[in-house]
Amino acid sequence: MSLSIGIVGLPNVGKSTLFNALTKKSVLAANYPFATIDPSVGVVAVPDDRLWKLSEFSKSKKTVPASVEFVDIAGLVKGASEGEGLGNQFLTNIRETDAIAEVVRIFEDSDIIHVDNKIDPLKDVEVINLELILADLQTVSKRLHNIKSDIKKGVKNAIIENEALARLEKALQDGKLTRTVELSEFERPLIQQLNLLTVKPILYVLNKKGGGKNLDELGDPRFEKLMQFLKSTNSSYVLVDAKIEEDLKELVGEEKEMFRKELGGKDDGVNSLIRAGYDMLGLITYFTTGEDETRGWVIERGWTAPLAGTAIHTDFKDKFVRAEVIEWNKLLEVGSYAAAREKGCLRTEGKEYIVKDGDVIEFKI
Repeated sequence: MSLSIGIVGLPNVGKSTLFNALTKKSVLAANYPFATIDPSVGVVAVPDDRLWKLSEFSKSKKTVPASVEFVDIAGLVKGASEGEGLGNQFLTNIRETDAIAEVVRIFEDSDIIHVDNKIDPLKDVEVINLELILADLQTVSKRLHNIKSDIKKGVKNAIIENEALARLEKALQDGKLTRTVELSEFERPLIQQLNLLTVKPILYVLNKKGGGKNLDELGDPRFEKLMQFLKSTNSSYVLVDAKIEEDLKELVGEEKEMFRKELGGKDDGVNSLIRAGYDMLGLITYFTTGEDETRGWVIERGWTAPLAGTAIHTDFKDKFVRAEVIEWNKLLEVGSYAAAREKGCLRTEGKEYIVKDGDVIEFKI
């Protein structure tokens, strides 16, 4: 399955630099606004030690990790919802993604231009979120107008949708994201077709600079205000040094850790970002493993075994007979499939089985 996370932020906060670090794919990253106009897309491997342990266990010839898609979207500016900058294009690109990674700069550096000529991370967040809110308000208001005739005719779905739209409009007018509004099982599919921006989950990516004046390390009040906002809105966030990670993108293992410390970095924020984005999309990984290949398969949490099989091939859903399942760590513990069968650790599951993160599965069709 293909789900994508859009990398969003004001100009010059480190979006393209972060994208380079994520994908090991070079895109234009320049020190001026609108360096990125067309969105770049990169498929990123999800860090997962379980995969490599299973591959070693099976002595696999090939190892294929689970992946998630990141999209580098050009910088938003104040007024984007009214077409300022490249506003309409940017908002369209965001609309096509499933979640948002909102990059926020939390370091001072006079050599790197900020669009407002000052560093205020909470204000940056408010500017971006307001543009998303205003764009959604236009969408919702237009839809409310367009369904008036159906409401007069007594069309049931239109009446249900109208009630939901009214609540969404009120929330947006109050400056709230639409994902804060609870929708019933009947309302949800009617609203999904609008593809609202603020219904998408948001992960805030706080971009630091190794060895620089980082607001979190200085105990700066601007960072404290940002933390208060994130806590009060129950928002997820990760700390990343995009420039260090881009510089280190070709290195691995001990060499990478050594150079990261020399450059002033403390940990691999990029891996944390990938995992957090993966979790934010509600994704889990199950595995298939053998001599030819060990692979991580991406599915949505809560999928049944037949539906999970479609990650391998669409025919698996209709042709599904049963699945042999074992937890990845249990397989390594017992030492072989034969031992797992003997000890009763290898289970036979039917169509109703809900696949769990870390399951090793062999489908029978």
